[in-house]
Amino acid sequence: MEIKGFIDMSLVDWDDRVSSVIFLPRCTFRCPFCYNVALVLKPDELPTIDLAEIEAYLRRHRGAIDGIVITGGEPTVHDDLPDLCRRLKEMGFSVKIDTNGTNPNMVKRLIDEGLVDYIAMDVKAPLNEFDYSRAAGIDVRAMLPRVRETINILMKSNIEYEFRTTLVPTIHKKGDVEKICKLLMGCRRYVLQRFMSEVETINPKFKELKPFSDAEMKSFLEEARRYIPNAKIR
Repeated sequence: MEIKGFIDMSLVDWDDRVSSVIFLPRCTFRCPFCYNVALVLKPDELPTIDLAEIEAYLRRHRGAIDGIVITGGEPTVHDDLPDLCRRLKEMGFSVKIDTNGTNPNMVKRLIDEGLVDYIAMDVKAPLNEFDYSRAAGIDVRAMLPRVRETINILMKSNIEYEFRTTLVPTIHKKGDVEKICKLLMGCRRYVLQRFMSEVETINPKFKELKPFSDAEMKSFLEEARRYIPNAKIR
């Protein structure tokens, strides 16, 4: 398993849990506002972290860590992801996966084999080719059906999950959250996140964007709550 990053302790990557975070390289998307530039564009330039070192840390801090978050990049592009999840589960840890939903077969396998406890799926934009391609940074025509399939898998599952949308000026506009939420009605959890600028992004121009204001975020949340009453801003 290629592991390209590790945060030993985080309070923000899994709500109400103290977690460690494992970063896997490569992604099926090129979202222009993505912060993990090296993981997506230049993963071979990053050092690989030995899983044994991470396991040793986790054993030493077993009482302090509630769960392990596996993120990226896009974790589901790795065929050995189930093996990593299994090893962490065998150590006694709960496992959360962050995904963009482009590999429904892997998501279903992780759920069916009991290898994951929580899945957070990014829903980038309204699910039409124009809006989603702009948010994902690629032509998504071949991938949109897979994204929809993953949404359906999660909504029919018994696993804990959330859908989330990072709201980005120039990408999102009034009415977009409403379109997304019409598709996600009945989901267990929907979270809005504010894009934050002044960090390196895949498209350098996005570093200079002014994030949405509190008032604008509140307006997006009102759109969401018309269809998903427990929607929230993180």
